[in-house]
Formats: sequence, structure tokens, C-alpha cells
Amino acid sequence: MVFAGINYLAVFLAAVAAFMLGGLYYGALVAKPWMKAARLTQEQTAMSASLFITTFVCELIMAIGIAGVIGHLGTGEVTLWNGAVSGFFLAITLMIPATAMNARYQGFGWDLVLIDGIHWIGVAAFMGAIIGWFGV
Repeated sequence: MVFAGINYLAVFLAAVAAFMLGGLYYGALVAKPWMKAARLTQEQTAMSASLFITTFVCELIMAIGIAGVIGHLGTGEVTLWNGAVSGFFLAITLMIPATAMNARYQGFGWDLVLIDGIHWIGVAAFMGAIIGWFGV
């Protein structure tokens, strides 16, 4: 297997897309159930510039990691489909179990794990698809 490489424009665009997806998901689709599950009030969910920057930097790091995994599929295998599937499997096997452990140890319920888990599946699959679509 030959490492196909990383397309950094695709990584950046995948991070931007993930940031937007998170805003839509948590802001419009599941805001109230998420706040209830996370035991947060409206006031506590006020976003700051530093939180947005931290989120975006973390999504850049995730996109680089996903791109690295997809790149290891080899030359000619970096496709939209393979990227989406790779992202999906990374979410199911790494992101969701880590989220579940953190939430449960912190005393949160399975409802928060489900809400966050669906988000991570969407983010990782979407990032993978974008990275695969752009290729290397």
C-alpha cells in the first residue's frame, strides 16, 4: 500500500463544512433536547470567539486525521464513497465510544451520547466524503 497523500485544501473545506454542520445541528435541529441532556441553560450556551476558534482548530485536526486514514487507502482509492465510509467507521469505532465514556463518567445520560453520536457520525462521514471527493 502506498500513502496517497493529503489534500490540505480538502482538509480546510472539510473543517469548514463540519463547523457549519455542527452549528446547524446543535443550533437549529437539536438545541433544546441537547441543552436538556447536557443540563445547560440558554445563558450557559452563549458562544464566545475563543470557543469558536477552539472548535474550528479541533475540526481541522480531525480533518487531517481523517485525511491521513483515507490517504492510507492508497493511490486511486481516495474517492467520495471511500472517504464517507472511512469517516463513518472512524466515528462508530473511535469518536462515539470516546464520547460515550466521557459522558457516562461525567454523569450524563445516554440521550446526550445519542445526540452527540449522531453529530459525530455526520461530521466524520461528511469530512471523509469531502476529502475523498477532492482526492489527493
